[in-house]
Amino acid sequence: MYKIVRKRALNPTVTEMEIEAPLVAKKAKPGQFIILRVDGDGERIPLTVAGTDADEGTVKIIFQTVGATTEALHHKNEGEYISDFAGPLGVPTRTEGIKKVCIIGGGVGCAIAMPVAEEFHRLGAEVTSIIGFRSRDFLILEDEFRAASDRLVVMTDDGSYAREGNVTVPLREMLEAGERFDMIIAIGPLVMMKFVTLTAKPFGVPVTVSMNPIMIDGTGMCGGCRVTLVRGGERVTKFACVDGPDFDGYEIDFDEAASRGRMYFDFERRAHERTCNLLKGAN
Repeated sequence: MYKIVRKRALNPTVTEMEIEAPLVAKKAKPGQFIILRVDGDGERIPLTVAGTDADEGTVKIIFQTVGATTEALHHKNEGEYISDFAGPLGVPTRTEGIKKVCIIGGGVGCAIAMPVAEEFHRLGAEVTSIIGFRSRDFLILEDEFRAASDRLVVMTDDGSYAREGNVTVPLREMLEAGERFDMIIAIGPLVMMKFVTLTAKPFGVPVTVSMNPIMIDGTGMCGGCRVTLVRGGERVTKFACVDGPDFDGYEIDFDEAASRGRMYFDFERRAHERTCNLLKGAN
């Protein structure tokens, strides 16, 4: 059992928790993830490691309440326990040789992008961060990004906070003005990562994207998290849990990934509704 030592709401749908898991805290690196179960009968879900404290033995996770398991997790409080917390899994984000980086986070994807920005900042790289949200109400982690960035641009789709527009607007402005980065790292919705990649392509800047497909075991055995890459005209299958979650944005078949991501939408919606009804009944 793994104790929830801290919990706070980042916005109405996004929650941050710190879980007591000393072995994971000792080994985890930015870009890696864990798989948890809220209880022994629950489903396994992957969540990115949003930070660690090796001295306290805690691991930070940030999640959006969208399905049955995140709904159940959201109802857990400080001092309570979750059943399973396995990790770290996946390949850490590559940092070697990167001196100037642009980190782009969209929505709850900022929870994944933030520890990556912090790691590059710790290593002495020049960090530009661009973070985007639907509106001011969905803003998260602005202070953390500001502390980890040499330059921060905040965007909202509706203009209710900071600049109006999506994250590709300032990126294009920077690239057209002659700005060059060793790497652009985009983390967020598939459509956002796709258009970041398309924006960067004419300028020849390398793009890394973080894939978060359906995942069950996290060891490459189930095949649920497969991702199709296009290399030299050939289609190559990789698995996000063991080969990723980071991939070359220019190789990803984003349309296939989006189609696969929609396959279980109705099932997840119904499971979420059942869980909400059960939790309401319990209260």
